Amino acid sequence: MSIAFPKPDAGIVARREEIIAGLARLLPSECLVTSEDERRAYDTDALTSYRKMPLAVALPRTTQEVSDVMRFCHENGVKVVARGAGTSLAGGAIPQEDAVVIGVAKLADVIEMNFADRYARVQSGITNLAISGAVAHEQFFYAPDPSSQLACTIAGNIAMNSGGAHCLKYGVTTNNLLGVTMVLVDGTIVELGGPHLDAPGYDLLGLITGSEGQLGIVTEATVRILRQAEGARPALIGFDSAETAGACVAAIIGAGIIPVALEYMDRPAIQVCEAFAKAGYPLDVEAMLIVEVEGSDAEIEDQLARIVAIAEDFAPQTLKVAQSEAESAAIWKGRKSAFGATGRIADYICMDGTIPTGQLPHVLKRIDEIVKSYGLGVANVFHAGDGNLHPLVMFDAAKPGDMQKAEDAGSDILKLCVEVGGCLTGEHGVGIEKRDLMTCQYNAQDLAQQLRVRGVFDPGWLLNPAKVFPLEGRDAA
Repeated sequence: MSIAFPKPDAGIVARREEIIAGLARLLPSECLVTSEDERRAYDTDALTSYRKMPLAVALPRTTQEVSDVMRFCHENGVKVVARGAGTSLAGGAIPQEDAVVIGVAKLADVIEMNFADRYARVQSGITNLAISGAVAHEQFFYAPDPSSQLACTIAGNIAMNSGGAHCLKYGVTTNNLLGVTMVLVDGTIVELGGPHLDAPGYDLLGLITGSEGQLGIVTEATVRILRQAEGARPALIGFDSAETAGACVAAIIGAGIIPVALEYMDRPAIQVCEAFAKAGYPLDVEAMLIVEVEGSDAEIEDQLARIVAIAEDFAPQTLKVAQSEAESAAIWKGRKSAFGATGRIADYICMDGTIPTGQLPHVLKRIDEIVKSYGLGVANVFHAGDGNLHPLVMFDAAKPGDMQKAEDAGSDILKLCVEVGGCLTGEHGVGIEKRDLMTCQYNAQDLAQQLRVRGVFDPGWLLNPAKVFPLEGRDAA
């Protein structure tokens, strides 16, 4: 393994049976996973290159049960790793041998729907898509829509500040989260925010969003729900080069046009997704944009006309506007299936960095050069409108040294993002994947200040301790 984990606490590991007995006094047997075979289902997340067997897995059903387990672990010096659905691509939910995983899978109810005030209150184990499903009968929806929305939980979305294809217009998780119920490391239950657009005092809710399970465990969330648009229509625009497509994205955003979605796919991604989804993608282009606009028929026609006029300045090879709901659904099926479709042809790691949109042409060219220098392939599919890149660096896991090459290429790509004025992550989080790159983005003083903030919530480093911050230098803070 090229990514290091802290050495397990031998004293805690030796007390495993005692710790399990204590947890069994707090939870019924169906809420506690202890056998090796059953724990194996929790030894990794979507970053499957790394695995660690947890001490035990607790699956509480209520906020109070989460509190009881957290208090017990705190009193016994046991580390805790929070887990949603395990869809993290950065290793954010990978456990440790001396840690108890606390999963929120059994916390999956809708508590309240208030359409007049436009909010829903849910338990944090509910899936992203289920929130929209719960409010769809009143023509409402929950805006953030990561590609894993069928499986990922709102707890994980909050932990990583997840985005999605339609977040260009509506914002990411932090822009759609109104309040949380959270359990602190010692079991204290706190309420932050509430069913209103802004809360008095310091923005603690903003601090919690994106904190990757290091400040507490969210058990309930109050989220903003929005009225569905009258209609929406995507268009496909194909170009002869990645640089031209990137320049078109910058021009659309620079003109002050904010589509509901503006997605990018290069030739390898187009070919893989078309073979899987039969979406009608053009196979003779080097890069393609999916641009979706929404509103009334008149608004849609006006926005599409302006976007087409801008695109024509870049000599597109293909320009196709969806003419039916079936065509629209096919276009998005292809995009949403990109990660799974790529997995059919190669092993890959999915990177996640963010850059200024004006840097897209340069960065796309450099990504291709970087990956080729390692003798590997890359498929680019990402949220172009807000500069959130997702290069899929492809390799052969059966070939010795190939995974290391892929990780090194990914590191170089993330360093490039920082160099051009961007950052290490847009929505996947730091986890273990980017932990040792934090020094590329932050100097020692910046990191020390972040560690001090973290220390207020968890002075004993019991919450997800292997993640986010480099292992070296933690004591100095």
